[in-house]
Amino acid sequence: MAAAPTPVLCDLDFDAPGKHVGRLELPRSTNTSGWSHLFVPVVSIRGGEGPTAVVVGGVHGDEPEGQVAALNLARETEPEDVLGTLIVVPCASPEASRASTRLWPSGANLNRSFPGRPDGSPDEQLADYISRFVFPRADIVVDMHSGGRTAICPPWSEMHWVEDSEQRRRMVEAMLAWNTELHFVYIDIAGSGLLVGEAERQGKTVVSTELGGGGHVTAQTHRIARSGLANVLRHLRVLPGEVASRASLGLPPARILRATELENYLLAPDSGLWESFVEVGDGVEAGGPVGQIHFIERPDRTPTPVRAGNAGVVCSLRAIATTEQGDNLAVIGREIELRELT
Repeated sequence: MAAAPTPVLCDLDFDAPGKHVGRLELPRSTNTSGWSHLFVPVVSIRGGEGPTAVVVGGVHGDEPEGQVAALNLARETEPEDVLGTLIVVPCASPEASRASTRLWPSGANLNRSFPGRPDGSPDEQLADYISRFVFPRADIVVDMHSGGRTAICPPWSEMHWVEDSEQRRRMVEAMLAWNTELHFVYIDIAGSGLLVGEAERQGKTVVSTELGGGGHVTAQTHRIARSGLANVLRHLRVLPGEVASRASLGLPPARILRATELENYLLAPDSGLWESFVEVGDGVEAGGPVGQIHFIERPDRTPTPVRAGNAGVVCSLRAIATTEQGDNLAVIGREIELRELT
């Protein structure tokens, strides 16, 4: 059966050898241009018959770390550097990136739009094109995120728990190849429709990241993003060269944190001002105090305490003090051994 038509235009032939810079075009209509297209740049680099990797940055606009790493990769890599094919989407949400917002101007969250629909909204059309015309080409999908403006977390590589043991083994090995100090295994608590979820459903080796956050980016984070991405692609034989490990770099073993239960994710019981009692990386006990919510309209009101649902390590903290009921305040992960993932 022929694939359903797509309204998304692409001026690249992903099978063509060499390096090509092009774009996807999504039809749209705005207040200032009734007839318009949204351009999403794409770079295709084909150097050999090896594996194909799809690298995506900027699914959320306020997460520049992955966008910069993807731009560096796309600009600096030539066909002779590639054993297979690289398809790089440096910024999947360009309007959100320009506005430094998580969501599109329409309010759409591209990372809740997969697998998309060809007859849906622009975000769904883009997700549909990626799901039906890009992912099927891929052996590996790398989706780079950070905490953006809303969450503080250390740079780490991460993965979902997937049921297929062989796919999970490949994903664990790719996650470890980023060589971050921490690795994170997580679940979705904010709905379905994630890019990585669709790539996993298609059986791909998927690795993602949270490269810092809190609304600022350090030089060290950029270095981790760049070096980790290159090492993952070497590990997966998309790029040539020796694969580094933490041991070969003279670094201590990485720690693996797992947050795959709802109790690991602390949500604000009330709206107000968030005060944290802990720092990222601190250990906490089950029931221990993590922070409290203050009420600016009621200086006489006792703040609402927020307590850990489980013992573990503080993986991330809310970066914005002003908080609405239901916002994620902290993630408390459980440190695990590698054998628990295999």
